[in-house]
Amino acid sequence: MSLIVSATSRPARLVLACAALATLGACAGRDRPRADLAAAQVNTIGVNSYLWRAALETVSFAPLLQADSAGGVIVTDWYANPSNPGERVKVTVTILDQDLRADALRVAASRQVQQGGGWVDAPVQAATVQKLEDIILTKAREIRRQTMAS
Repeated sequence: MSLIVSATSRPARLVLACAALATLGACAGRDRPRADLAAAQVNTIGVNSYLWRAALETVSFAPLLQADSAGGVIVTDWYANPSNPGERVKVTVTILDQDLRADALRVAASRQVQQGGGWVDAPVQAATVQKLEDIILTKAREIRRQTMAS
């Protein structure tokens, strides 16, 4: 008896499977929206690729000490402007998210001035750090616009 039941239910299962596939095939219409390949979520590194590239470009004036794209951390070595050799700066950029948002970026800067033959820590103006963040965000948005246009 079980042989007869399995033999008759096999065609029924085949018909049901074909019906399910036909239903799914109807969903593949031509009016589906195209995927936005330049979306903020599309990246091959651990953080937002636009922020990463913009941050690297922005701090390219200083030698890099560390650049970890998986963790989203960029640390420069000390940089002294040739026009002001008695002062040097070090910048750390941390990208916190995969989205292109202002709160996905943190910039920290250290500053030292030369005194008595050595380097002494000096305060960094908050406006300086804010300006660096603004530059990085503006560049990231521009890189995204260029990517979407092409």
